[in-house]
Amino acid sequence: MEQLIRKIESSLYKGFIDQNKPVSAQFKPKLLTNKNHESVLSTLLQELKTCNTFTFSVAFITEGGLATLKTMLYDLKLKGIKGRILTSTFLNFNQPKMFKELLKLENIEVRLTGEKGFHSKGYIFEHTDYYSLIVGSSNLTDSALKANYEWNVFLTSLENGEIINHFKNQFEDAWNAAIPLTEEWINSYNQHFELQPFIKQLTGNTFQINEKYLTNQLAESLSVQPNKMQSVALQQIKELRETGANKGLIISATGTGKTYLSAFDVRNFAPKKMLFVVHREQILKKAMQDYRKILGGNEDDYGILSGNSKAVDAKYLFATIQTLSRDQYLQEFTKDHFDYVLVDEVHKAGADSYLKVMNYFEPEFLLGMTATPERTDGFNIYELFDYNIAYEIRLQAALEEDMLCPFHYFGVTDFEKDGEIVDNATELRNLVSNERVRHIIEKINYYGHSGDQVKGLMFCSSKEEAKNLSISLNNAGLKTTALTGDNTQDEREDAIQKLEKGRLEYILTVDIFNEGIDIPFLNQIVMLRQTQSSIIFIQQLGRGLRKHDSKDYVTIIDFIGNYKNNYLIPIALSGDQSMNKDNVRRRTVNTDYIQGVSTINFEEIAKKRIFDAINNTNLSTLKTLKDAYLEVKNRLGRIPTLFDFIEQNSLDPEVIVGYSENYYSFLVKMKEEIPSLSDYEQAVLTMISKEFLNGKRMHEVIMIQELLKEQAISKESYLAKLNDYGTYVDEATIQSVENIFSLKFHVQNDIKKYGFKPVITNENGIYQFNEEVQESLRDSYFRGYIEDIANCAHNKSKKYDKTKPLTLFEKYSRRDACRLLNWPHDDSSTIYGYRAKHNTCPIFVTYHKKDEVETSQAYGDEFLAPELFRWFTRNRLTLDSNEVKTILSSKEAGLQIYLFTKKDDGEGSDFYYLGEVDIAEDTPKNETMPDGKGNLLPVVTMNLVLEQPVQYDIYHYLVEE
Repeated sequence: MEQLIRKIESSLYKGFIDQNKPVSAQFKPKLLTNKNHESVLSTLLQELKTCNTFTFSVAFITEGGLATLKTMLYDLKLKGIKGRILTSTFLNFNQPKMFKELLKLENIEVRLTGEKGFHSKGYIFEHTDYYSLIVGSSNLTDSALKANYEWNVFLTSLENGEIINHFKNQFEDAWNAAIPLTEEWINSYNQHFELQPFIKQLTGNTFQINEKYLTNQLAESLSVQPNKMQSVALQQIKELRETGANKGLIISATGTGKTYLSAFDVRNFAPKKMLFVVHREQILKKAMQDYRKILGGNEDDYGILSGNSKAVDAKYLFATIQTLSRDQYLQEFTKDHFDYVLVDEVHKAGADSYLKVMNYFEPEFLLGMTATPERTDGFNIYELFDYNIAYEIRLQAALEEDMLCPFHYFGVTDFEKDGEIVDNATELRNLVSNERVRHIIEKINYYGHSGDQVKGLMFCSSKEEAKNLSISLNNAGLKTTALTGDNTQDEREDAIQKLEKGRLEYILTVDIFNEGIDIPFLNQIVMLRQTQSSIIFIQQLGRGLRKHDSKDYVTIIDFIGNYKNNYLIPIALSGDQSMNKDNVRRRTVNTDYIQGVSTINFEEIAKKRIFDAINNTNLSTLKTLKDAYLEVKNRLGRIPTLFDFIEQNSLDPEVIVGYSENYYSFLVKMKEEIPSLSDYEQAVLTMISKEFLNGKRMHEVIMIQELLKEQAISKESYLAKLNDYGTYVDEATIQSVENIFSLKFHVQNDIKKYGFKPVITNENGIYQFNEEVQESLRDSYFRGYIEDIANCAHNKSKKYDKTKPLTLFEKYSRRDACRLLNWPHDDSSTIYGYRAKHNTCPIFVTYHKKDEVETSQAYGDEFLAPELFRWFTRNRLTLDSNEVKTILSSKEAGLQIYLFTKKDDGEGSDFYYLGEVDIAEDTPKNETMPDGKGNLLPVVTMNLVLEQPVQYDIYHYLVEE
């Protein structure tokens, strides 16, 4: 407790007296504004995750605000953590349906205050030894917690602190005078609640004219105008045509208005005849309606060519590909009959029917549109449009631009019975069992929906599941129907109309609604199948992303079973196609990358299943890498460089060289016809790729870049370049750089792999490539490989602190530590748990040991707090052992101790760097641990104090089972 008091005192000193005081940041007072990558929501979730109980006093609450907390509150319920919420009916802001959502929270007691003008916004969290408090401007709304510019103060206090007691007493007074929230109270409130169509209440304290209301009233008198994205895209298409291009490709996320965009461009182009090609008649009819809004004109100007209509003379013809591709209809038109042709969902254009039509017509301009141009069959969509990407906006950017309906994604745990979890082999009878049906209903009710009535779409794993599950859900009281590829177009349209009118609550399907269908009123998407590809995942999620007056957000409920492809979920949600396992883990742990008020939430058990899938899956198989490679090659129309993969948000170059030593050998495996390199040239490429591509230390890369400009550079000039770059410079680091290039640092296997001879030499203070490398660099092809690696390294170095050898919370291997701590040799194979050498002592801890680890190796290392770590030395040591004495005298001896930790062996060889540590006074002790044979082995334990508390998301990722 005394240590805690000192920490809080020093934190308060830093917060209120001297901001430059170097103290632990754990309890530092701070301002939460939703800016600078730290939202009110992330801090709120952090406090909820670690508290013993919590208290909220908030005037205004929305369904979206509750949605952001529901997963956390569910996990807290499983742990027995309870809380209280005090709210009100002030200004009639809180909706009756929101109060119903509050009643679903079984571990939360809710009361309503009658306090006049109740306008508080405070969140109190009780921890084991202290309290924390968030108070300021944020109500419990998704905008206030994640998007709005807010001012909230975060404070920490001991139980006897006057401020926290003042807040607690104020809350208790209001709480005791308040009435409980009940079903009866909600029914009464609902009867007296007055909707206000002209005025809408915002998530703060102000009001403004309801734009939706005015838009509806004035829609007939105002012409439709391009939105921000469409205006930019139209300008880019215009500029493309001005270059003489007659083809262009639009890549635009589902729901961003591609059809309207194309109609605006047709209006600008003013063709004599236009052709719009789609793959379904239902889409065709909707597209024609949208075009009429934009283009106007007589009804006779518009016509349909499909199985049911043959209006071939229309000025604006909308045709299904199935009908148009038949010779009897295609031959009715001359090749130049249409001066403007549009192809919707153009990623399907690899099919013979599309190619037949596109090769036949010769319009003045051809426009293709798609949300997902990626294909896995190697067909090059980009080539069809002469590699002219007229405009591109993907999901994250569209959310940031507020072009889509916000979503709250919930990765929930699928049904489990007798220890068996839904997986690829689960039989149909278990997928539609009464227990699973109850589980599904429980989850969809808990996570809810925006709007008055649920209008949902469920994606199932098979036709049989869709049909049988629909029957089971109907027997349980829901109104559902199953639609598959066996149903007619009329049956599909009829079901959609019933869903819109409330006569159905859910449509269950397999994949017929993945794309090309416009159901903007959908407010809940349920995924009851494994994720087969990130493309299909985004297509299905996208069904609910169109804005509609009836909803403020869409709920996505993803039932996560024991599927080997679970790793695709964070890949799809983040758009990170790097195939870097660490990136995928981070995208699962920290979901702050999602833009706007949208959120991504995983129940703890579901999250663990994703981590298991990441650990157990090889993300860099030949097929995976080849598909990604061909996608980038097709997009660019040439063999890509490594840096191209970074620019195209594709494979991590480190993944490529991890698979194939260097990029040249990778291209050979891709069967590219490229100029050959000698064995030694390949060895040099391997060395530079393996050692420097990661950008963890730029000293060597800067040396290489300078020698590419000049044949030689003096040590003085090199040091000046390092200083210009702004990185740290000391003699030990320069010696380490020289050891790397001379191969003195490397073990024998690496020396052989790198060609046996120094790549860069140092003679009399002059650095230069060896003669053989100099000769090879005269070949621009070989030089291009080296420059490419340096460009990638510069890009990757951005996430590292160039003023220090190691960057907090980034990942390093034992070998990285040897190099970056300037050890003269690679001693990584002998470090094991730790090693004190060269005035440094890196400690490497695998937090969760495998069950099969010998008892004598199952050390009890553990976090006691985010800034405090209990560490075990090797066994068979005591406080009198020389090895232990060296560590304990680290301060006096100038020995720097560094802590590296990884969750488990599934993470590979890399560890999170948690910073330099000090040994807490009076904590080193002689203890014992079992050897598995009935004996006890001596071991020394001590507490290590970190220079900075471990980042919230990484800390919980590491410690949780």
